[in-house]
Amino acid sequence: MKIARRRWWIYLLLFVLVMINYMDRTALSVAVAPIQKELNLSSTQVGLMLSAFLWSYLLFLIPSGMLTDRFGPRVVNAVSIVVWSLATMLVGIVRGFGGLIGARLLMGVGESSTYPAAGRVLREWAPASERGRAASIYNSGAYAGPALGAILAAALITSFGWQTMFVIMGALGFIWLAAWLIWFRDPSKATWLSEPERAMILEERKVPGEQSQEGKPKGGVLSLLRYRSMWGVALIQSAAVYTQYLFLTWLPGYLEQVHHLSIMKSGLFTAVPYVVAVLAGIGLGIVFDRRLKRHAQSAARRRYIVAACLLTSSVVLLTPFFSDVTMILILISISMTCISTTVSMNLALLGDLLRSRHLAGRANSIAMIGGNTFGAAAPIVTGYIVDTTHSYNSAFVVAGIFLLAGVVVALTLPRHPIGEEEPAHAHGVDDAVAAPVAQ
Repeated sequence: MKIARRRWWIYLLLFVLVMINYMDRTALSVAVAPIQKELNLSSTQVGLMLSAFLWSYLLFLIPSGMLTDRFGPRVVNAVSIVVWSLATMLVGIVRGFGGLIGARLLMGVGESSTYPAAGRVLREWAPASERGRAASIYNSGAYAGPALGAILAAALITSFGWQTMFVIMGALGFIWLAAWLIWFRDPSKATWLSEPERAMILEERKVPGEQSQEGKPKGGVLSLLRYRSMWGVALIQSAAVYTQYLFLTWLPGYLEQVHHLSIMKSGLFTAVPYVVAVLAGIGLGIVFDRRLKRHAQSAARRRYIVAACLLTSSVVLLTPFFSDVTMILILISISMTCISTTVSMNLALLGDLLRSRHLAGRANSIAMIGGNTFGAAAPIVTGYIVDTTHSYNSAFVVAGIFLLAGVVVALTLPRHPIGEEEPAHAHGVDDAVAAPVAQ
């Protein structure tokens, strides 16, 4: 009997959530010039304004994961999108540098729960056999957002001014909120699911040795950090997101300064790798899920896919050897697609390894901290390299080294289940398999 795929609407809701998240992040970058001119801000103030978002984002990742595990993704996502949408609107309403910093800090607080909550939804809704494609779908929003957000923000600024642009961009979140509150529930309670699909989700979302307790989860962040696999997932995220942030913050400037493209052309050319990453990333997620069998998921074989994607994404090392813009865009598109797939497969790998879905929020928070800590360093390191060498070549080399280091991590660390109990005998898993760091 063919089972319906209504659960894919949940994947679509997550994709749109992440896309709006990144659209709102991108909006300020597009509006920097008119804001700086109108408010007479220095370049240092602009830099602080752009980075303020990440200060609160990193600070609140762990609390957001804990709140997700305590109250569930339905409540946490609803509250968080209200907070960051209002913060986005405030950027267009407040006056003065202090007000802008405050609005950006509030935005970071609101957006900090997106990936932890999405990881919990993935663990609740996605059968293990399609966990990779589900992660690919929602993570693709991180690439669709900058591409669409840059175009929409530019059009709104041109037509209505930057203040109105922020108000409109912020209001988009409330449209998503209405759909989320109407349709999202735990699959055991979603009335719009057919009974066969519900039974399939509840059965196939489990992993071998999964703990079945309900209510408040045992353990916490420190207990998760005792496992090598948890550190492996976080370090893989670091290797991939460093290069992602390099592209996100410096690609337009690189195209303008090195290849002498106009602002309009650099914006359009920047969108190309993001569009390719969205389409190819989802496609690769589907292909890998179909080739990865159930026993391979439980044995953490997905890490080989992660390693292969990291290795392929290191083609960014070849960028300094080409001067043709088309060839450079091809290399960056390949790299960005594989980075997108790495992040998706890494989050799916975390779902494969995690023995309790009740800790999915904080486990995903740890992974996000790893990624965003190194990601936040990428624009600073790149700027320093460009200032000292007057070239982007070494910046691409550093990114490539990070990616190759990630290959080694993927092949060695995330190999064993991440469980709550120190002795794994109760779940039928040998100590050699459970392998917490402390042993």
